[in-house]
Amino acid sequence: MKPKVLQYGRLMPSLEKQLAEAFQHQRLVDQADAKAFLAAQGADFAGIATAGFADAALMAACPNVKVISSFGVGVDKIDLPAAAARGIQVGNTPDVLNDCVADLTLGLMIDVARGIGASERYLRRGEWPKGPYPLQRKVSGKRVGIVGLGRIGKAIAKRAEAFDMTLKYHNRRPVADTTMGYEKSLTELARWADFLVVIVPGGAATKHLINAEVLDALGPEGYLINVARGTVVDEPALVHALVERRIAGAALDVFENEPQVPAELMALDNAVLVPHIGSATIETRAAMAQRVFDNLQSFFSTGSVISQAS
Repeated sequence: MKPKVLQYGRLMPSLEKQLAEAFQHQRLVDQADAKAFLAAQGADFAGIATAGFADAALMAACPNVKVISSFGVGVDKIDLPAAAARGIQVGNTPDVLNDCVADLTLGLMIDVARGIGASERYLRRGEWPKGPYPLQRKVSGKRVGIVGLGRIGKAIAKRAEAFDMTLKYHNRRPVADTTMGYEKSLTELARWADFLVVIVPGGAATKHLINAEVLDALGPEGYLINVARGTVVDEPALVHALVERRIAGAALDVFENEPQVPAELMALDNAVLVPHIGSATIETRAAMAQRVFDNLQSFFSTGSVISQAS
């Protein structure tokens, strides 16, 4: 008998096809009354495939679930303590998206410092004949402070080194396998950096980690790059810092209330804004989908997922 797997949220069609072929697969979105469906059939499911969400209520509604496989590396919307209390393994998709997120990070740094997007808008508005676009900032050789030296942070550092950049990082504690300079104080790292790159997990522990004090330390020649979670940055404080030119600019892939983006941010030419596309390439999304499937397959065949979230 194939294990019964509940799908929460929409997933890539190729992944849904794999799930349907390998398991007894049902999508919660197809049910007219999700609450009634779970009350009647929730106990039948052995696993959950999710687009990144699983709270304690969902787990309680599926009391026999022993594995949750999530599409994405972030687990801030999955109740890990509730899963642990129920003996549920949670799998995510680390490593396979490192390169694309790191690539985008460097692209955002170049865009915000050189004004690529803003200068294109200048050209398209027909303003070039009136005069040259204002001078912008050099990227190579600058100082980069990385907030969160995990897998993706290290991939960003590797790329920054190719631009002859000087690197330091801030974590809760020093990382053993790096020679990069460690800065215990986030504020002092911001004060030192030309670019402050944020790549920490979301959740309560990091909510508004980047606040007005950190932004003031970054200063009028510094740039903030956020490829982590929108909740990590105090968005109103960032808007004020950008409007008042207390920082030079910001490049953001994530926002506090996605997909809603503050109108004040969208009005600013010193803010580069993209719609959470860090892992959004054909190759990486295919690899992420495969890991979601492989985590389930591995659990049902060996009792362990391939990549367990923590």
